[in-house]
Amino acid sequence: MKGKQKPGVLFQPQVHHCLQRGIHQMVSAIRPTLGPLGGGVVIDHLYDTKPLPEFIEDAGVIARRIIELQDRDADVGAMLVRSMLIRQHERLGDGTATTAVLFEAIFNGGLKYIAAGGNAMQFRKHLEHALPHLLDAIDAMTFPLEGRAALTNMAHSLCHDAELADFMGESFDLLGEYGRLALREGYGRRLLKEYVEGSHFYAGAVARSLLPEDAEATLRLENAAIFLCDHTVTEYQTLFPVLQAANSANVSALVIVARDLSEKAVSLLHAHNRLNRFPVIAVKLPGLNADDRVAALDDLSLMTGATPILAVIGATFENVSARDFGKVRRFWASTHEFGFVGGRGDPRKLRTHVLKLKARARKVLDVDERKKLHDRIGALLGGSLTLWLGGYSEPEIKMRKALAERTALAMRAALEEGVVPGGGIALLNCRQVLAGQIGADADERAAYRVLIEALEAPARTIFQNAGCDPGDIMGRLLYADVNAAYDVMTDKVVDARTAGIVDSMSVLKAGLRNAISTAALALTIDSVVHLSHQKW
Repeated sequence: MKGKQKPGVLFQPQVHHCLQRGIHQMVSAIRPTLGPLGGGVVIDHLYDTKPLPEFIEDAGVIARRIIELQDRDADVGAMLVRSMLIRQHERLGDGTATTAVLFEAIFNGGLKYIAAGGNAMQFRKHLEHALPHLLDAIDAMTFPLEGRAALTNMAHSLCHDAELADFMGESFDLLGEYGRLALREGYGRRLLKEYVEGSHFYAGAVARSLLPEDAEATLRLENAAIFLCDHTVTEYQTLFPVLQAANSANVSALVIVARDLSEKAVSLLHAHNRLNRFPVIAVKLPGLNADDRVAALDDLSLMTGATPILAVIGATFENVSARDFGKVRRFWASTHEFGFVGGRGDPRKLRTHVLKLKARARKVLDVDERKKLHDRIGALLGGSLTLWLGGYSEPEIKMRKALAERTALAMRAALEEGVVPGGGIALLNCRQVLAGQIGADADERAAYRVLIEALEAPARTIFQNAGCDPGDIMGRLLYADVNAAYDVMTDKVVDARTAGIVDSMSVLKAGLRNAISTAALALTIDSVVHLSHQKW
């Protein structure tokens, strides 16, 4: 579509007008989803392969689906919003609708000031200077999220699904913020959960023939010795020193963790198991790439007390002894997974390792890397829960799974860094902080007043989406306690903390950063260049 339009350059005031049109179109599609009684958006597919339209309630997914506007000028503003919301959605999974509404309010307020003769660069500077004050105010309102009831209430405020919220509250109360929660599509109509004790990894036996020939196909071993390596064992003779060391140590069972074994090596294990001395099984080293495999070796070594034999440094199996083996109390393996309980690693080293991983997880920005770190911490701490999400139709199941993933991501952030009063109340409380910081400079006064007015926009949108009069509700909150919130479900002013109306602190702070920084950038755009799409 863009390719059919001619290249050109836009200048002020056309730039601000076209940005505003695009921003308004994008935010208007997202605004109805904000709040517990918000609506959804139906996406009509581009192709006929999916004849049914897609119903979406997630602002981040809506932003992803809008890939282009017909108006090339307005499309610049729309894509600016889209980029901001995708960044928020990928990192934290929530807060995208609040960020969109807040961003538009700041942009529109700044646009009025600039149109009246204000200086855009000075206005931008004061917007950015106000941000630390807002973040400090949110930090002061933060309190921990504790107890199953509080967890369930927050989950319900995120997903608005009573059954799913109850499961989420129970799961995170049991596992904590770093627990391993696997979300999978179910085949029934209800939600089912499966708790797995101990640490488990998504890598199974190297061969199905090493497992029992029953329907469960799961091998269980007691007091097993663990041998760790990153080798791909091709020659069966390579395993002789390992088996001899295990036999000399009179082990009850042996688990070989390796990258892979050849058919001849697997045959050797079959032959050994027929001798009925001690059972042996080989499982694959977890990880899809070299970095993941090194991380898995490091974690398994600390949990079991085994000394890994590394091919990357040229180590072989010739000098393997019983000192290289780790120990676990119980071990199990299937075709796709293995796990254990009661690893005999050094508890002190394990705690130090977990603390280091937690510190890295707080600093890392990449979503995938942070998820890997959370999975590693969950495996080290032990215990995991699988939630099977059912429904009446395939689209409902897929939508429920996406909703559960988004809820889980936001709840992890809330558990890790705390929560603040929700329903837009935390942003409303920030107005007093800004009011006390207003100075004599005209640009500063304008920037702070725009922010004070914009901080009301999310709460007003929530009230409006619930069918209430925003002015009436704001008046009722004016004379209420500082932590009071309006519960749109019961039409009452309640204590936000007691009623479970809370937002994740990290999500709200990220939304503020994104909204203010992106609005400040958009207000200082002076020209737009449309390039030609002609192929040279």
